[in-house]
Amino acid sequence: MPGAKQASPLERARDLREQIEDANYRYHALDDPAIADAEYDRLFRELVQLEEAHPELVTPDSPTQRVGAAASSDFPPYPHAVPMLSLGNAFDEDDLRAFDARVTKLAGTAGHAYVCELKIDGLAISLRYEGGALGSAGTRGDGMVGETVTPNIRTIRAIPSRLRGASPPAALDVRGEVYLAKSDFAKLNAARAAAGATAFANPRNAASGGLRQKDPRLTAQRRLSFFAYAVGAFEGASVRPAGQLELLDYLRELGLPVNRNVERCATVEEMLAFCRRWEAERESLDYEIDGVVIKVDDLALQAKLGYAGREPRWAIAFKFRAQEARTKLRSIEVNVSRSGKLNPYALLEPVSIGGVTVKMATLHNEADIVRKDIRAGDTVIVHRAGDVIPYVVGPVLELRPKGTRVYKVPDVCPVCHSPVDRPEDDVFSYCTNARCPAQVRERIRHYCSRGAMDIEGVGDALADLLVDNGLCADVADLYDLTLAELAALPRMGEKSAQNVLDAIEGSKTRGLARLLAALNIRYVGGQNATLLAGGFGSIDAIAAASAEELSAVPGIGPQIAESVAFFFKAKQNRAVVERLKKHGVDTTAPLRPKAAVGPLAGKTLVLTGTLPSLTREAATELIVAAGGKVSGSVSKKTAYVIAGEEAGTKLAKAEQLGIPILDEGGLRALLDAQ
Repeated sequence: MPGAKQASPLERARDLREQIEDANYRYHALDDPAIADAEYDRLFRELVQLEEAHPELVTPDSPTQRVGAAASSDFPPYPHAVPMLSLGNAFDEDDLRAFDARVTKLAGTAGHAYVCELKIDGLAISLRYEGGALGSAGTRGDGMVGETVTPNIRTIRAIPSRLRGASPPAALDVRGEVYLAKSDFAKLNAARAAAGATAFANPRNAASGGLRQKDPRLTAQRRLSFFAYAVGAFEGASVRPAGQLELLDYLRELGLPVNRNVERCATVEEMLAFCRRWEAERESLDYEIDGVVIKVDDLALQAKLGYAGREPRWAIAFKFRAQEARTKLRSIEVNVSRSGKLNPYALLEPVSIGGVTVKMATLHNEADIVRKDIRAGDTVIVHRAGDVIPYVVGPVLELRPKGTRVYKVPDVCPVCHSPVDRPEDDVFSYCTNARCPAQVRERIRHYCSRGAMDIEGVGDALADLLVDNGLCADVADLYDLTLAELAALPRMGEKSAQNVLDAIEGSKTRGLARLLAALNIRYVGGQNATLLAGGFGSIDAIAAASAEELSAVPGIGPQIAESVAFFFKAKQNRAVVERLKKHGVDTTAPLRPKAAVGPLAGKTLVLTGTLPSLTREAATELIVAAGGKVSGSVSKKTAYVIAGEEAGTKLAKAEQLGIPILDEGGLRALLDAQ
């Protein structure tokens, strides 16, 4: 409104912190997001910028202080005011009935209510709140003394820096579990695989390792989560819950995330029903559980029952049936994916895991096999969860027989016996034979796709039919197809067949850049294909070039150059190219002038997101034609970032570095500049 008083930096900072903490509370504690992720990020960025401009406004409990704390050199001891003790275990109905009988005997009365909670498979943590503010945090350790991990805990958004409510307890030790969601675990491992790092074995290991990082910024990258389930020290509170269920509600009111899959049970039968239901439905959750924790609901009765050694008499953990087993690894075999990737897998002596007989398991990749030192003949631990493919966790080294050999991926493709490419920075080996039977379907589908040769009508279904009926053994065979052959295929007909033939004929004029992208050369998409086509002018020149000559093209790095050189070194691939040329497929392109000229001469641009009317390939062609370069990463040397819808991390980095950001209209204005 005109004339409205503008908030001071102090007032705005307070307002932003309240909005961000409220968003964290609604997202993590209530599972009821109030704002979109983009709005959350905008508020967070504004607070960061405000605190950078006014350092005096930074407070210890600011959301910005969750990430980027100085790295610690060690983990000091963390003494627990109230011990964090372990639970006894129940494995079947008899164990649970025995537990109920012990509680009844010690209490002197029968008919006690219990609270059943999911047992989160993570890392137990104690959070110390004083005056409502998070002061310190530590791991369980031996129950009496753990490790201080306060800076790392502050990076977990689910854990509030300050408790909600007008009068929080003077001192409160919140007990709970730090865990990594399955969805975040999958993203983490995918990122590690892309970076050539070893995948984590399971979410618990990733969470535990993440919480013990010396640098809290590394902890923040794990995207850890938290559930509260109990308290230790509890002083100066205006409210005192009488039961475990009330306590969970109380913790939730304080702003702490509490698992909602909780049930109050009056009988052993009800407890067993809860346990069996969640054992069957555990895979529906986005976090790992390995059992159910059962507690006497009445907190006063808990205090009366006390402890037996290091275990409470009022609680027990009902453990689910194992999802792991030991068996003999008979041999390590390899299959070839449709993209040419060599995937090792284990042939096992059959073993029952969770009621399912397992005979095969994945071994992820060669690097993982070497890191774990898995060998044929080993006794191995195999893990299976729900419908997920079983995988080998690792060998039992003390049971290793003599004479086992370190594993090595084959030097030739097990399907076509062509030499395999084993890049230095990749955890996989690849067959790059364009005629490999294991890959032909995917190569044909990719060749005909819109970003490649754009042959309309040839999708997954027709590609399968062409291969299954012996009509195509490689992409060059597409140009030998006849009307009679296509019309005889199921659900084709003469008109559809003619349309496909017309589309195949039309693809001959797509040009060199589109052809290079269509050949499915590793690392060569539309952008790199455009750079190579402009740098060499013909497919013959590219095929004859060395890796050093290929990498001399601006924008083509050593990794791409090595992949291209390896592809054209194979006789089978060169034979396919020669047949394409004989069929009249255009394998040339205008040479780009070596001395860059044009409005973007000497400038490097980065593309991110989806532009309204330009494909990534078309935008690259326009930039290169104007004398510019296109890079896949943002750096201080980047002149402009061209951002479309759903722009990713490149946009954030450009904002961080202060690099100009343009939309498609801005790009066209640059191109039109004289």
